[in-house]
Amino acid sequence: MSEQSFTRMAGAAATGDIPEVGVGMLGYAFMGKAHTNAFKTIPYMMYPPPAIPTLVSVSGRSETAVAEAARRYGYARYTTNWRDQVNDPEVQLFDNGGPNDAHAEPCMAAAAAGKHILCEKPLGRTAEESKMMLQAVEKAGVKHMVAFNYRFVPAIRQIRHLIDSGAMGRIYHWRAVYLQEWIMPHYNTPKIWRLDKNAAGSGALGDLGAHIIDLAHYLVGDIKGVAAMTRTFIEERPLPDGHGRGRVDVDDAFVACVEFTNGAVGTLEATRFAGGHKNANCFEINAEKGSVRFNLERMNELDVFWIGDQPQETQGFRNVLISEGYHPWWENWWPHGHIIGWEHTFIHEITHLLDCIVNDRDVAPHGATFLDGYKAAVVCDAIIQSAQTKRQVDIHY
Repeated sequence: MSEQSFTRMAGAAATGDIPEVGVGMLGYAFMGKAHTNAFKTIPYMMYPPPAIPTLVSVSGRSETAVAEAARRYGYARYTTNWRDQVNDPEVQLFDNGGPNDAHAEPCMAAAAAGKHILCEKPLGRTAEESKMMLQAVEKAGVKHMVAFNYRFVPAIRQIRHLIDSGAMGRIYHWRAVYLQEWIMPHYNTPKIWRLDKNAAGSGALGDLGAHIIDLAHYLVGDIKGVAAMTRTFIEERPLPDGHGRGRVDVDDAFVACVEFTNGAVGTLEATRFAGGHKNANCFEINAEKGSVRFNLERMNELDVFWIGDQPQETQGFRNVLISEGYHPWWENWWPHGHIIGWEHTFIHEITHLLDCIVNDRDVAPHGATFLDGYKAAVVCDAIIQSAQTKRQVDIHY
C-alpha cells in the first residue's frame, strides 16, 4: 500500500507506510465472521495500526458457502483446500477458525511453511494433539497465539493489572462458571459436530471450560491438581440430516475443584444446560486485600471490594464501570460510558498479534501462546481422567 493511498484511508495524521500482513482464513462461520470483522476494523480504529491485515483468501469445505463468504467478507479469493493457503506466498498469517478436528494438521503444516498462526480454542482435542502443535510452532520459530479472546476484555486486563501491581495481595480463592443453555431439550439441537468426540474432543469442557481454565492460568497461576465430575444429560440426539439418531459421547457439563501451585484453591464449572444463561462467563477472585467479580454478560463492569476501604457498617462490593480513557484499549474507542461489546475482544487480540509479528515482540504473557493452549488441554484431560477414575489427578505439564 502506498503512502498516498494509506493517507487517503486513515486521514491526515498518517505518517509513512504501515506494513501489510496477508491473511488466510480457514473457516467462515461463527469465528470466521468474528475474526474477519476484527481484521476489517483494525486499520481505522486501532489507529495507527501495527499492520494492515489484507484479506488474501478464505477456505472451507463447501464451495458454494465459501465462495459466498469470500464475496460477503471481502477476501480476494477462496479455496476448498486449506493447503492452498499454506502454500500461498501472499499469506503471512494463517488464521484457523475451523472445527476442532481441523486445528492440528493445518496449523502444523502452516508452521512448517513459515506462517504465523492464530488458532481458535481449544488448541487441540487432547493434550497430546496440543503438544504436537506446540512442538511444530516452536520448531518453525513462528509467532503463535490461541484465540482465548477473553484475555482481551478491558475489565479482565484491568484485573491482571491489579494483581501484577500487588494491589490485591495474596490470592486465596478462584471460582468460575461458564453457563449457556443452547442444547437444552427445548432447543431440539441435533447431534452437531460439537457433540461428537471425534470432531470436538470434549463437550462443554473444551468449548467453555477451556476459557475459564485459561483465565485461571492467566490471573491466578498454574493449576497443579483437579478433582472433577462430568455428566451427559442427553445421550442420544437426532442426526442433522434427520435420518436416525446418534450417540452423544461428550460431556454436557462438568464441575471441578482445583488447587494452584501458589496455594490458592478454586472451582471450575461449565454447562450448556443452564436455563436462562446465554453466555455467562463469570468468575470471582478473593484475595488478601480485596475481592473482584466479573460477568461477561456485563463485560464493561467489575464488582470490587477493598478491605478496609469503607467504614465497617457500610462495607460491601462496589460496581465499577470499566470505560475510562485510562482503562485498557479505551483510548481507541468512545467517551467513557459509551459501551463496547464482545466483538471488540477480537480486535484487541488480533492487533496484539499483528504487533508481535511485525515488531518481533513476544505474544506472552498477555496473549495466549500455543504453550498456554497446551496447558489448558492438559487440565481438560485431567478433568476427564478425574471424572472417570473418581480420584484427584495431579497436573504435569
